[in-house]
Amino acid sequence: MFSLKGNLLDADDRVVSPEDPDKFKKAVHLNDIHLEKGMHCVDCHFRQDSHGNGNLYNEPRAAIEIGCIDCHGSIRERATLLTSGPAAPVTTSQGKATLGRSLLRGFTVRDETGAKVPVFQRITRDRTKKDDHGKDIQLTNGDLIQNSLVVPGRWWRIVQTADTITPGTRDYSEKSRYAKTMRKDNQTWGNLPSDDKQLAHRDSNMTCFSCHSSWMTSCFGCHLSMQANRKMPNRHNEGGDSRNFTQYNFQVLRDDVFMLGRDGTVTGNRIAPVRSSSAVLVSSQNQNREWIYSQQQTVSAEGFAGQTFNTHVPHTVRARETKQCSDCHVSDKNDNNAWLAQVLLQGTNFVNFMGRYVYVAASEELEAVAATEHTDPQAVYGSTLQKIAYPDDYRKFVEGGRELKESYEHKANPRVLQVQLRGEYAYVAAGEGGLRVYDVAQIDQKGFSERITTAPVSKYGQKFYVKTKYATAVAAPSTLAVDPARWRLKADGTMIDPGRAAKLTGKDREQLVNEEQPIHPLYAYLYVVDKYEGLILVNGATLLDGDPLNNYLRRVLDPNKYANASFNPGGALSDANNIVIAGTHAYITTDHGLVIVNLDDPLNPKIVQQIGEPALKHPRSIAIQFRYGFVVDDEGLKVIDVTIPQQVHLVEGAQLALSDARDVYVARTYAYVANGKQGIAIVDVEQPEKPRLDQMFNGDGKLNDVRQVKIAMTNASLFAYVADGKNGLRILQLTSPETMPEYAGFSPRPQPVLIATHKTKGEALAISKPLDRDRAVDESGNQLSVFGRRGARPFNLEEMMRLLRTNDGNGLFFQVSDLAGNTLPH
Repeated sequence: MFSLKGNLLDADDRVVSPEDPDKFKKAVHLNDIHLEKGMHCVDCHFRQDSHGNGNLYNEPRAAIEIGCIDCHGSIRERATLLTSGPAAPVTTSQGKATLGRSLLRGFTVRDETGAKVPVFQRITRDRTKKDDHGKDIQLTNGDLIQNSLVVPGRWWRIVQTADTITPGTRDYSEKSRYAKTMRKDNQTWGNLPSDDKQLAHRDSNMTCFSCHSSWMTSCFGCHLSMQANRKMPNRHNEGGDSRNFTQYNFQVLRDDVFMLGRDGTVTGNRIAPVRSSSAVLVSSQNQNREWIYSQQQTVSAEGFAGQTFNTHVPHTVRARETKQCSDCHVSDKNDNNAWLAQVLLQGTNFVNFMGRYVYVAASEELEAVAATEHTDPQAVYGSTLQKIAYPDDYRKFVEGGRELKESYEHKANPRVLQVQLRGEYAYVAAGEGGLRVYDVAQIDQKGFSERITTAPVSKYGQKFYVKTKYATAVAAPSTLAVDPARWRLKADGTMIDPGRAAKLTGKDREQLVNEEQPIHPLYAYLYVVDKYEGLILVNGATLLDGDPLNNYLRRVLDPNKYANASFNPGGALSDANNIVIAGTHAYITTDHGLVIVNLDDPLNPKIVQQIGEPALKHPRSIAIQFRYGFVVDDEGLKVIDVTIPQQVHLVEGAQLALSDARDVYVARTYAYVANGKQGIAIVDVEQPEKPRLDQMFNGDGKLNDVRQVKIAMTNASLFAYVADGKNGLRILQLTSPETMPEYAGFSPRPQPVLIATHKTKGEALAISKPLDRDRAVDESGNQLSVFGRRGARPFNLEEMMRLLRTNDGNGLFFQVSDLAGNTLPH
């Protein structure tokens, strides 16, 4: 078992030294409790679950007959031993129909003597019984035991949920009683209410394994690389050969996260664990060995990003090492902001994908710098993975002074102040040139001499720019390819436009075959801030709709309502220098303060809050993580509370003095501040209201003009990509399995090492943010990524608020403390 920082823990939660030769014996192994008791798959999933019932189902879990309560019962009654899963049959006895198959009738197995015994047995008198190790186990009247279907003589007692909340019983647990009887007011607990709807964690709304899972896996990225004219045997059962060989290369496999959402329709839309399951990026090489597209995102049929998530059953149930109160609610120490951002699927900027090319805003040009090997595993040049997987390349790279040699550029029009890559396009804030969009689809295509273009066809076939007076920054509302313009499929086979589909309610909404949520219209636009004009919205979705005939960018605000089709009421957004989109709000820094703009109706933006001097002095950048924003200004790093955007305020005393703070980027529990001449200030923000300088890194003085930092993960290692002004692009390795045993934790302490450099032709001002691989929903509850089960989805805003506030999200904000032993929080 690992701590959040990546340390091994023993059964008493004490850190086990990574140098201890017996560390794996001392550390807790998080085997599922059923496995630990000696159970096999067939001891839960009986004949029908294993072999089916003759019906075809649209997903595997729809065919499951068994459920947790079938054996363990509920808080109100002991187990009935009637199956209750989605595929539980309806049985008839004496003319009465009953849902579920009885596990007591005709269900036998042979014991160690060869005699037939029931699989499930109710104990009718107090007695002892030897287990398969010869140990006497005390059983009492009413106990339920199960005999193994695999090992004759093996059996186990089945704990009943009702006993765990009943004082005086053998299995009573005050933790269990506290969790299972807590009311929605976050105060009343102990007794069962007359109506389960008063419970905070009722069975009808939550799966048992939402709390009882100890860990889960997530695949934050797989690279499907197809090569034409390469003859290979087909990998599946159809036989024969293929001349289009596709490799399936895993990129980031993690078990350090926990995420929740709503389960699919067939399983009742209850709260359930969510994992990243098919975050696919695709490449294709033609018969001439030209990469016709490289590391591109996919988009679902109805417009959601293809970084897929799934609700699932982790099968990692533990008796002790389960989820605590602070795994889902704000802790009384306020040290789980990053963790909750992950739980709610808002993303944490930790497992993001940078890819082979790093896009650098280099003042006088846009540069794409090759930073990894071309083949999989795509090791970053100079990294420990390259040293292991490509030793000859690594040796040559080190001998060459760790200089990145391969890059492609496009001259600025007239500047490149900021850049954001999304899919096949790079969006650039070009100063006097306004917004410029570059087509980078052919960045890895050796058959193209100009790999970055402003006009993929003639200049009359598209318009990839919007003139503004002086564009200082541009924000795509997401790095994910989300297309809000796609039409929806109805049950009658017809299509309906997304605008009308979003307005369907009740029974009418059931016409939509895929049961997807609507995509918020704000994702149809790009957001540009201009020094003189304020906020400008541009019709960016036209580049995502697959139609090459409508790629003409323009301002979209009504010029009759907003002068020059820009938003700048009373000059509030004059001297704007940066913008971040978080949910339905834009956080815009200007020379005179921070302005929060509501974009819920994107064509009618509204200012909802402003923070100026003396609280903020010439703010330059902001990063949002769940309930907090991190701002850099003339005085250093400051923290604001953004829980309610209309009531954003500076957190008193939550600041860190820094002499030259230029930009900030937050990845889980660390903020990376571009601190100019001082290098990079790595700040511990595990407790956001108590930021603490962890370390200052400048690579022995080599990093002395740091303008911006971005964080991304490649395979098992974390990297920082640094725009180091006059020095160009720098790459730092922050974690590595080869050098730090804590690398697998949720947020291990970074140990930066400078591994690569590229001297850009102009000053390196900014780095494109990498692709969000763990973000399925925005801060306002709008779904971004596709879910693989019909009806499954992330939480909406109302449901998120229920984790923060009492009385169904409408009451007071509350905090929790985790239970230690049988001691309850005050």
